[in-house]
Amino acid sequence: QLQLVESGGGLVQPVGSLRLSCAASGFTLDYYAIGWSRQAPGKEREGVSCISSSGGSTNYADSVKGRFTISRDNAKNTVYLQMNSLKPEDTAVYYCASKRTCLSPSDYWGQGTQVTVSS
Repeated sequence: QLQLVESGGGLVQPVGSLRLSCAASGFTLDYYAIGWSRQAPGKEREGVSCISSSGGSTNYADSVKGRFTISRDNAKNTVYLQMNSLKPEDTAVYYCASKRTCLSPSDYWGQGTQVTVSS
């Protein structure tokens, strides 16, 4: 069974940090770009970041640039999203998805992990 599983979400105070993980099972992530997106209550899903299959190319939404860092460890079949200087407006369900490239539609999605930034 092909599956992506996100973890690492939780409740954090503003300016705090969290690291999200996206682990694959049933297939290897080596040949896929991985994108992170998020959806806040009452809002449309928005792309947050993407990393190429090799890890050599990354991109970020303007709203998270300089605060979030995407990385991958293909040996562990896992992609990470390090989130620093978190703001209340970062509160959302975060999803990872596999893609052929960062410009391609998403193939497989995880179930999401909740991130809540609040004092």
